[in-house]
Amino acid sequence: MNELKDQVCSSWFAPVGSASDYPLLSKWVIYGELACSGSCPGSSDEISPIYSLWATFIGLYIANYVVERSSGWALTHPLSVKEYEELKKKQMKPDFLDMVPWYSGTSADLFKTAFDLLVSVTVFVGRFDMRMMQASMNKACDGVPHADILYDHFSEKEDLWFDFMADTGDGGNSSYTVARLLAQPSIRLNTKDSFRVLPRGDLLLIGGDLAYPNPSAFTYERRLFTPFEYALQPPPWYRVEHIAVNKPEVPCGLSELKQYDGPQCFVIPGNHDWFDGLHTFMRYICHKSWLGGWFMPQKKSYFALQLPKRWWVFGLDLALHADIDVYQFKFFVELIKDKVGENDSVIIMTHEPNWLLDWYWNDVSGKNVSHLICDYLKGRCKLRMAGDLHHYMRHSSVSSDKPVYVQHLLVNGCGGAFLHPTHVFSNFNELYGASYKSGAAYPSFEDSSRIALGNILKFRRKNWQFDFIGGIIYFVLVFSMFPQCKLDHILQDDPFSGHLSSFFSTMWDAFMYMLEHSYVSLAGAMLLLMAAIIFVPPKLSRKKRVIIGILHVSAHLAAALVLMLLLELGVETCIQHRLLATSGYHTLYQWYRTVESEHFPDPTGLRARIEQWTFGLYPACIKYLMSAFDVPEVMAVTRSNICKKGVLSLSRGGAAIYYASVFLYFWFFSTPVVSLVFGSYLYICINWLHIHFDEAFSSLRIANYKSFTRFHINRDGDLEVFTLAVDKVPKEWKLDPDWDGEQPKQLSHLRKFPSKWSAATPQQDPLATVRIVDHFVIQRTEKPDLETENGPVTH
Repeated sequence: MNELKDQVCSSWFAPVGSASDYPLLSKWVIYGELACSGSCPGSSDEISPIYSLWATFIGLYIANYVVERSSGWALTHPLSVKEYEELKKKQMKPDFLDMVPWYSGTSADLFKTAFDLLVSVTVFVGRFDMRMMQASMNKACDGVPHADILYDHFSEKEDLWFDFMADTGDGGNSSYTVARLLAQPSIRLNTKDSFRVLPRGDLLLIGGDLAYPNPSAFTYERRLFTPFEYALQPPPWYRVEHIAVNKPEVPCGLSELKQYDGPQCFVIPGNHDWFDGLHTFMRYICHKSWLGGWFMPQKKSYFALQLPKRWWVFGLDLALHADIDVYQFKFFVELIKDKVGENDSVIIMTHEPNWLLDWYWNDVSGKNVSHLICDYLKGRCKLRMAGDLHHYMRHSSVSSDKPVYVQHLLVNGCGGAFLHPTHVFSNFNELYGASYKSGAAYPSFEDSSRIALGNILKFRRKNWQFDFIGGIIYFVLVFSMFPQCKLDHILQDDPFSGHLSSFFSTMWDAFMYMLEHSYVSLAGAMLLLMAAIIFVPPKLSRKKRVIIGILHVSAHLAAALVLMLLLELGVETCIQHRLLATSGYHTLYQWYRTVESEHFPDPTGLRARIEQWTFGLYPACIKYLMSAFDVPEVMAVTRSNICKKGVLSLSRGGAAIYYASVFLYFWFFSTPVVSLVFGSYLYICINWLHIHFDEAFSSLRIANYKSFTRFHINRDGDLEVFTLAVDKVPKEWKLDPDWDGEQPKQLSHLRKFPSKWSAATPQQDPLATVRIVDHFVIQRTEKPDLETENGPVTH
């Protein structure tokens, strides 16, 4: 013991100073006399470096604590106004959410969405319908029937600007980009020869799907209200928790709705809003008065708006039926009979574009809507517009001798959600017996087809969470084939063609073994085949679905078998070259002891003494910890034992350790491959077979290509239609200095700069990059005549 003390004192606790320099501290406290008990050579006055280091850290901690807790320095050294403003700008950034990861295997939101959808389809469709309850609560106000569904406060204006958007509430950057454009007092657009100024719409129509992936307080507040409130702030008296009981709650000083001159908003629900039975929609839309700076007078999920110059907007609620209910149908039929004149023009707004989806799925839906349009409006429906498909497409009727019930069909779901393709709908050309031609598509058919290539190149980068499921599926497919013991014939010195032939022959033998002897892998393959067949859209025949499913699963199974054999060949090669399985499970520890003895000699036998004092815990702990982290060695040694004695020679714990070790490496190597195979499958399906349009583009989570449509009812009664688009959505935002420097007014719509954030790069700001992608004019109805209708007049 004395020798050990002398070694410690002379080598590890060499003195760095004298205790006489610190008279307030005794030699006993300084540790010198306590550790050495008088046996240390030299003066017992000397200070140990251990104590010096300890005292230094304690002193620094105390100093740091005092500085953090003390406010005296901050009070005596305040920031200047300029420094404070710069600090505020650096720290303030919008708290936008990313695009929804639709292929995440770990997202609780997606599991909740699937559960809500199951419950909605099971419970609400055909059993309980919120629209039925709304109909039972209709009442007359001041003698006016259906006063809480019909709104006519715009009808006396000389002209009217209004906007349409749909499918917002996904990524914060994309949703705010559209909201920022909608909020501007005007948008200046440069054309080829001149420029146009389009004023802000007095009315904003939103065509459903307000938040993704499911309706909840969190998604509505963070994905819908936050971007719109940043774009156009609510009034100063607005409170988040306020519930509007008696709508419309017009601002103080106004007695009726028509006196309010600020922008207003009317919304219909989409299929995502119906996942919880419309509960969240009713709470946040029908029972609140403000969406940012847009005033919301509506009380029900469907409505009718009487606009100037004999124009009408019917906002229909299709729920999950893709059709209106009988009570809603009755309301609009009575409205058409009592108030819609023979020369009036009607715009019908729905969430789903039935004309495109019915053509795509070879289905017939929305029979009540068709009955309303064909048998009651009788040619007065000038425009049908919808969202749900996250792109822009417009089809216009062509001259024919058949009656035209709808002149224009418009889809614009580019309000903030991921992009949908356009090229899969390029062949649509008929509705209600009339012929139509494509007037515009955004993105173009060529760009849409090119974007689909991203499934091969970007699927894994966009959907890295998919690895968690993909790697597990691949491991289950080859679980029963581990280990492959007889691989010598592949490693023999044959020509490359011989290696290749032996490799694929071994892979075929492994596949046959799975069919004949495996339980786990065969069950996994059968379940995957069933899922792949169900995954194929029902648009195709059953035979084609089975063929596509088999080819899809075959590609995954072949990739999994190739990866399994490559992993086994790698382990076999390392064993043959004595890189693994040379010293049992403790090769890493043996290497550590060799390096330790060469570079860290122990002439005093200190390590042996420590082993004796700890009763063998040192180095046993190091030994077994190293074996636990030496996964390749564990895998190789266990594999050798299985190949010699059989898998039954392993204990349950040993088998669990082996397959866990194999899984770690196999999962790591398989995740890029499963993403590549699945992404290639989606690309082939979307571009060659024109199926999986939703799955193939939701995987890309494209925030770009955003647009909305601005309408103008001019003094002549014609409807001008402008579709404005932004090709690239900014990803970085900064506090807008114009907004920050402007004196706030009572209502944000009166401000010249209403939006809080502008793009970090001015050249990428939506106000600088917005452009017109479609422009046409719908002339007012003069005298409807279905038998002689020659199509719309467009410019």
